[in-house]
Amino acid sequence: MRIDAHQHFWRFDPVRDSWIDADMSAIARDFMPQDLEPVLHSLGLDGTVAVQAAESSVETDFLLALAREHDWIRSVVGWLDPASADVAAELDRLDGETRLAGFRHILQSREPEVMSEPAFRAGIRALRQRDYTFDLLIHPRHLPAAIDLVRACPDQRFVIDHLAKPPIADGMDDGWRRDIRTIARHENVFCKISGMVTEADWSHWTREQFTPFLDTVFDCFGPERLMYGSDWPVCLLAAPAGSVMNIVDHYLAPFSADEQARVRGGTACDFYGITKS
Repeated sequence: MRIDAHQHFWRFDPVRDSWIDADMSAIARDFMPQDLEPVLHSLGLDGTVAVQAAESSVETDFLLALAREHDWIRSVVGWLDPASADVAAELDRLDGETRLAGFRHILQSREPEVMSEPAFRAGIRALRQRDYTFDLLIHPRHLPAAIDLVRACPDQRFVIDHLAKPPIADGMDDGWRRDIRTIARHENVFCKISGMVTEADWSHWTREQFTPFLDTVFDCFGPERLMYGSDWPVCLLAAPAGSVMNIVDHYLAPFSADEQARVRGGTACDFYGITKS
Protein backbone atom coordinates (compact mmCIF):
# COMPACT_ATOMS: atom_id res chain seq x y z
CA MET A 1 0.00 0.00 0.00
CA ARG A 2 1.33 3.44 -0.98
CA ILE A 3 0.47 6.22 1.45
CA ASP A 4 1.01 9.96 1.43
CA ALA A 5 1.70 10.39 5.16
CA HIS A 6 1.32 14.17 5.25
CA GLN A 7 -1.21 16.40 3.51
CA HIS A 8 -3.75 19.07 4.46
CA PHE A 9 -7.26 20.29 3.68
CA TRP A 10 -8.75 23.68 4.37
CA ARG A 11 -11.49 26.13 3.49
CA PHE A 12 -9.38 29.25 3.25
CA ASP A 13 -9.97 31.90 5.90
CA PRO A 14 -7.62 34.91 5.56
CA VAL A 15 -7.82 35.67 9.30
CA ARG A 16 -7.40 32.15 10.64
CA ASP A 17 -4.89 31.24 7.93
CA SER A 18 -2.79 34.39 8.26
CA TRP A 19 0.37 32.25 7.98
CA ILE A 20 -0.42 32.19 4.25
CA ASP A 21 1.15 35.54 3.39
CA ALA A 22 1.36 37.53 0.13
CA ASP A 23 4.22 35.36 -1.16
CA MET A 24 2.01 32.29 -0.78
CA SER A 25 -0.98 33.46 -2.81
CA ALA A 26 -0.92 30.22 -4.84
CA ILE A 27 -2.40 28.37 -1.85
CA ALA A 28 -4.71 31.14 -0.62
CA ARG A 29 -7.86 29.24 -1.61
CA ASP A 30 -9.86 26.19 -0.61
CA PHE A 31 -8.21 22.77 -0.87
CA MET A 32 -10.62 19.90 -0.40
CA PRO A 33 -10.75 16.14 -1.14
CA GLN A 34 -12.12 16.67 -4.64
CA ASP A 35 -8.94 18.62 -5.43
CA LEU A 36 -6.61 15.92 -4.15
CA GLU A 37 -8.35 12.71 -5.24
CA PRO A 38 -7.40 12.90 -8.96
CA VAL A 39 -3.81 13.67 -7.96
CA LEU A 40 -3.71 10.54 -5.78
CA HIS A 41 -5.04 8.39 -8.60
CA SER A 42 -2.54 9.79 -11.10
CA LEU A 43 0.34 9.00 -8.73
CA GLY A 44 -0.82 5.50 -7.80
CA LEU A 45 -1.37 6.32 -4.14
CA ASP A 46 -3.80 4.27 -2.06
CA GLY A 47 -4.50 6.82 0.64
CA THR A 48 -3.36 9.70 2.77
CA VAL A 49 -2.91 10.91 6.32
CA ALA A 50 -4.71 14.24 6.74
CA VAL A 51 -2.83 16.50 9.16
CA GLN A 52 -4.18 19.53 10.97
CA ALA A 53 -3.40 23.02 9.71
CA ALA A 54 -5.59 25.20 11.95
CA GLU A 55 -5.23 25.35 15.72
CA SER A 56 -8.57 24.34 17.22
CA SER A 57 -10.63 21.28 18.05
CA VAL A 58 -12.93 22.36 15.21
CA GLU A 59 -10.07 21.45 12.86
CA THR A 60 -9.95 17.90 14.24
CA ASP A 61 -13.71 17.52 13.74
CA PHE A 62 -13.44 18.93 10.20
CA LEU A 63 -10.79 16.38 9.20
CA LEU A 64 -12.63 13.47 10.82
CA ALA A 65 -15.81 14.39 8.94
CA LEU A 66 -13.87 14.35 5.67
CA ALA A 67 -12.35 10.97 6.57
CA ARG A 68 -15.82 9.52 7.15
CA GLU A 69 -16.82 10.67 3.66
CA HIS A 70 -13.68 9.50 1.84
CA ASP A 71 -12.22 6.07 2.59
CA TRP A 72 -8.87 7.02 1.07
CA ILE A 73 -8.28 9.46 3.95
CA ARG A 74 -6.90 6.58 5.98
CA SER A 75 -5.95 8.46 9.17
CA VAL A 76 -6.24 11.89 10.75
CA VAL A 77 -3.72 13.82 12.83
CA GLY A 78 -5.82 16.31 14.77
CA TRP A 79 -4.90 19.38 16.77
CA LEU A 80 -4.20 19.39 20.50
CA ASP A 81 -2.31 21.60 22.92
CA PRO A 82 -0.67 19.07 25.27
CA ALA A 83 -0.25 21.78 27.93
CA SER A 84 -3.97 22.52 28.09
CA ALA A 85 -5.96 21.68 31.20
CA ASP A 86 -8.63 20.30 28.84
CA VAL A 87 -6.54 17.46 27.37
CA ALA A 88 -8.39 14.67 29.20
CA ALA A 89 -11.80 16.10 28.33
CA GLU A 90 -10.85 16.48 24.67
CA LEU A 91 -9.57 12.90 24.51
CA ASP A 92 -12.77 11.68 26.15
CA ARG A 93 -14.81 13.61 23.58
CA LEU A 94 -12.94 11.97 20.71
CA ASP A 95 -12.99 8.46 22.14
CA GLY A 96 -14.19 5.99 19.53
CA GLU A 97 -13.02 7.99 16.48
CA THR A 98 -11.33 5.12 14.69
CA ARG A 99 -9.69 7.28 11.99
CA LEU A 100 -8.03 9.51 14.59
CA ALA A 101 -4.42 8.31 14.90
CA GLY A 102 -2.75 11.16 16.72
CA PHE A 103 -2.27 14.86 17.25
CA ARG A 104 -0.05 17.79 16.39
CA HIS A 105 0.67 21.18 17.95
CA ILE A 106 2.30 24.06 16.04
CA LEU A 107 5.54 23.95 18.02
CA GLN A 108 7.52 25.72 15.28
CA SER A 109 5.91 29.00 16.34
CA ARG A 110 6.58 28.46 20.05
CA GLU A 111 9.73 28.76 22.10
CA PRO A 112 11.53 25.40 22.51
CA GLU A 113 11.19 25.58 26.29
CA VAL A 114 7.46 24.79 26.05
CA MET A 115 8.39 21.12 25.55
CA SER A 116 10.01 21.10 28.99
CA GLU A 117 6.97 22.38 30.86
CA PRO A 118 5.41 19.83 33.25
CA ALA A 119 1.91 20.44 31.87
CA PHE A 120 3.10 19.80 28.30
CA ARG A 121 4.76 16.54 29.25
CA ALA A 122 1.70 15.46 31.24
CA GLY A 123 -0.35 15.96 28.09
CA ILE A 124 2.08 13.86 26.05
CA ARG A 125 1.82 11.08 28.63
CA ALA A 126 -1.98 11.27 28.37
CA LEU A 127 -1.63 10.60 24.64
CA ARG A 128 0.54 7.57 25.35
CA GLN A 129 -2.08 6.14 27.69
CA ARG A 130 -4.56 6.12 24.80
CA ASP A 131 -2.03 5.04 22.16
CA TYR A 132 -2.08 8.26 20.13
CA THR A 133 0.91 9.44 18.11
CA PHE A 134 2.38 12.96 18.22
CA ASP A 135 3.76 14.88 15.24
CA LEU A 136 6.67 17.20 16.01
CA LEU A 137 6.39 20.28 13.80
CA ILE A 138 9.65 22.01 14.66
CA HIS A 139 12.60 23.98 13.33
CA PRO A 140 16.24 22.98 13.86
CA ARG A 141 16.45 25.30 16.88
CA HIS A 142 13.82 23.16 18.61
CA LEU A 143 15.74 19.90 18.19
CA PRO A 144 17.71 20.02 21.49
CA ALA A 145 14.46 20.48 23.46
CA ALA A 146 12.78 17.78 21.38
CA ILE A 147 15.64 15.40 22.17
CA ASP A 148 15.03 15.99 25.86
CA LEU A 149 11.28 15.44 25.39
CA VAL A 150 11.56 12.13 23.56
CA ARG A 151 14.12 10.91 26.10
CA ALA A 152 11.70 11.75 28.93
CA CYS A 153 8.77 10.02 27.16
CA PRO A 154 10.34 6.81 25.79
CA ASP A 155 7.03 4.98 25.32
CA GLN A 156 5.40 7.74 23.27
CA ARG A 157 5.58 7.44 19.48
CA PHE A 158 6.78 10.68 17.86
CA VAL A 159 7.31 11.60 14.22
CA ILE A 160 9.34 14.60 13.06
CA ASP A 161 7.56 16.48 10.29
CA HIS A 162 9.54 17.78 7.29
CA LEU A 163 12.96 16.60 8.60
CA ALA A 164 12.61 19.42 11.20
CA LYS A 165 12.82 21.96 8.35
CA PRO A 166 16.58 22.19 7.71
CA PRO A 167 17.69 25.26 5.70
CA ILE A 168 17.99 23.42 2.40
CA ALA A 169 18.24 26.64 0.39
CA ASP A 170 21.44 27.50 2.28
CA GLY A 171 23.04 24.05 2.14
CA MET A 172 23.83 21.52 4.85
CA ASP A 173 23.64 22.75 8.43
CA ASP A 174 26.03 20.90 10.74
CA GLY A 175 23.93 21.66 13.81
CA TRP A 176 20.84 20.14 12.20
CA ARG A 177 22.80 17.07 11.10
CA ARG A 178 24.24 16.57 14.61
CA ASP A 179 20.88 17.00 16.37
CA ILE A 180 18.89 14.88 13.91
CA ARG A 181 21.38 12.05 14.42
CA THR A 182 21.02 12.42 18.19
CA ILE A 183 17.23 12.35 18.21
CA ALA A 184 17.22 9.37 15.83
CA ARG A 185 19.01 7.29 18.47
CA HIS A 186 15.67 7.16 20.28
CA GLU A 187 13.72 4.33 18.67
CA ASN A 188 10.36 5.89 19.55
CA VAL A 189 11.08 8.67 17.02
CA PHE A 190 10.22 8.46 13.31
CA CYS A 191 10.68 11.03 10.54
CA LYS A 192 8.67 12.21 7.54
CA ILE A 193 10.40 12.81 4.23
CA SER A 194 8.21 15.80 3.51
CA GLY A 195 8.31 19.56 3.18
CA MET A 196 11.71 19.64 1.53
CA VAL A 197 10.87 21.67 -1.57
CA THR A 198 9.50 24.56 0.47
CA GLU A 199 12.73 24.74 2.48
CA ALA A 200 14.67 25.08 -0.80
CA ASP A 201 14.56 27.97 -3.26
CA TRP A 202 10.99 27.66 -4.52
CA SER A 203 11.86 28.62 -8.09
CA HIS A 204 15.37 27.21 -8.56
CA TRP A 205 15.73 23.99 -6.55
CA THR A 206 17.41 20.93 -7.99
CA ARG A 207 16.96 17.29 -7.04
CA GLU A 208 20.63 17.03 -6.08
CA GLN A 209 20.20 19.65 -3.34
CA PHE A 210 18.15 17.21 -1.29
CA THR A 211 20.63 14.33 -1.44
CA PRO A 212 22.79 15.21 1.60
CA PHE A 213 19.68 15.70 3.74
CA LEU A 214 18.19 12.41 2.56
CA ASP A 215 21.55 10.69 3.09
CA THR A 216 21.50 11.87 6.70
CA VAL A 217 17.99 10.71 7.61
CA PHE A 218 18.33 7.40 5.79
CA ASP A 219 21.60 6.75 7.57
CA CYS A 220 20.29 7.50 11.06
CA PHE A 221 16.62 6.44 10.88
CA GLY A 222 16.68 3.75 8.21
CA PRO A 223 13.69 2.97 5.94
CA GLU A 224 11.84 1.29 8.84
CA ARG A 225 11.39 4.69 10.56
CA LEU A 226 10.93 6.92 7.51
CA MET A 227 7.71 7.75 5.68
CA TYR A 228 6.96 9.75 2.54
CA GLY A 229 4.69 12.80 2.67
CA SER A 230 3.88 15.35 -0.04
CA ASP A 231 2.83 18.24 2.23
CA TRP A 232 0.16 19.00 -0.37
CA PRO A 233 -1.06 21.68 -0.96
CA VAL A 234 1.79 23.62 0.70
CA CYS A 235 4.22 21.89 -1.68
CA LEU A 236 2.51 23.67 -4.59
CA LEU A 237 4.46 26.80 -3.67
CA ALA A 238 7.53 25.08 -5.08
CA ALA A 239 6.44 21.96 -6.97
CA PRO A 240 3.46 19.79 -7.91
CA ALA A 241 2.92 16.64 -5.89
CA GLY A 242 4.28 14.47 -8.70
CA SER A 243 7.61 16.28 -8.67
CA VAL A 244 7.82 15.94 -4.89
CA MET A 245 7.27 12.20 -5.17
CA ASN A 246 9.82 11.95 -7.97
CA ILE A 247 12.55 13.32 -5.68
CA VAL A 248 11.98 10.48 -3.23
CA ASP A 249 11.41 7.79 -5.87
CA HIS A 250 14.67 8.72 -7.60
CA TYR A 251 16.57 8.56 -4.31
CA LEU A 252 15.00 5.19 -3.44
CA ALA A 253 15.97 3.54 -6.74
CA PRO A 254 19.08 1.75 -5.32
CA PHE A 255 17.19 0.41 -2.29
CA SER A 256 15.61 -3.03 -2.07
CA ALA A 257 11.94 -3.50 -2.89
CA ASP A 258 11.16 -4.08 0.80
CA GLU A 259 12.97 -0.89 1.83
CA GLN A 260 11.18 1.13 -0.83
CA ALA A 261 7.84 -0.27 0.32
CA ARG A 262 8.56 0.79 3.91
CA VAL A 263 9.17 4.42 2.94
CA ARG A 264 6.33 4.58 0.43
CA GLY A 265 3.69 3.34 2.84
CA GLY A 266 4.68 0.52 5.18
CA THR A 267 6.14 2.72 7.88
CA ALA A 268 3.16 5.09 7.77
CA CYS A 269 0.72 2.18 8.02
CA ASP A 270 2.47 0.79 11.07
CA PHE A 271 2.94 4.16 12.77
CA TYR A 272 -0.60 5.45 12.22
CA GLY A 273 -2.39 2.10 12.50
CA ILE A 274 -3.56 1.97 8.89
CA THR A 275 -4.89 -1.41 7.74
CA LYS A 276 -2.75 -2.68 4.86
CA SER A 277 -5.51 -3.74 2.50
